[in-house]
Amino acid sequence: MSDGPIVPEFARWLSILSDLNYDPAKGIAPHKPLLLLVVFDLAEEGKLPGALLRRDGDLAFRFNSYWRIVAERRRTRPDAKLPFYHLKTEGVWVPLEVDGRPAHDRNRAVQAQLDTSFWLSLNDPIFRMLARRTLIARYFEPSERAELYSLAGIAVPPDDIKAADATRFLASNESEAMRDAKFSVRVLPAYNYTCALTRYRMVAVEGTTAVDAAHIHQLKKGGNNHPTNGIALSKTSHWLFDHGFWSIKSNLQIIVDESRFEEVGEEAYLLKKMAGRELLRPANALFLPDQPSLAWHRRHHGFEHE
Repeated sequence: MSDGPIVPEFARWLSILSDLNYDPAKGIAPHKPLLLLVVFDLAEEGKLPGALLRRDGDLAFRFNSYWRIVAERRRTRPDAKLPFYHLKTEGVWVPLEVDGRPAHDRNRAVQAQLDTSFWLSLNDPIFRMLARRTLIARYFEPSERAELYSLAGIAVPPDDIKAADATRFLASNESEAMRDAKFSVRVLPAYNYTCALTRYRMVAVEGTTAVDAAHIHQLKKGGNNHPTNGIALSKTSHWLFDHGFWSIKSNLQIIVDESRFEEVGEEAYLLKKMAGRELLRPANALFLPDQPSLAWHRRHHGFEHE
């Protein structure tokens, strides 16, 4: 993943892709997300010159191939014309007739002019990866996801990551307590209830722990509850992290701003002694802190030079 934060345009389009329009009476339809997966493939292969998408045999073949994955729950024949025309609702493109005029009938929509911002986003591999993970986790059945991840060249994430991917860029109506509970139950087990800074681990027999699920990019500053925006930290380590006394390099090496504080105590517990060590990694690499969140924390707390 990129070392920089997710740019606003990426976040805007990922939010749109997280909330595609469909008929609630018929359940979550796969048409639009499948066609979008095809479009990501075309973009990756450099087949969208001039931000123009053509409804040709290549697009139909790819769409029909993806459709086989959902054929068991959608008995209708695959028809790329439906999502090709109706994705105009989301603003990703304008369907056009053969002469370039806006199409008002799905049968006459043979090409589409992509929104410039969407097209530019499509050409970024980070955006494509995040968009694919979002679509697969949000709109498809568990039995369908493994094959879609394989087609997209993405390692199959654990269930916690898939659940978080599905709503990462979607506005949430959940209570703060519910969001915090979901975040904690995903982050803390990933680190085996062990502080990623100090390696201290403690779980009481009744189920409480001295370790917090800490946000890297703070929620009140625009962060999210995806588990890759979290690390397990003891309460003191958490406070020191939130106040910017230490941060994390892109290679997970710990950096400390020694100019900002004085400390005394047992040498093994001193923050200054932690500088240069590597952050504890979660057992599953898919839970590793994401680079945009780490970059935000360094920048927000004045570690830009690192």
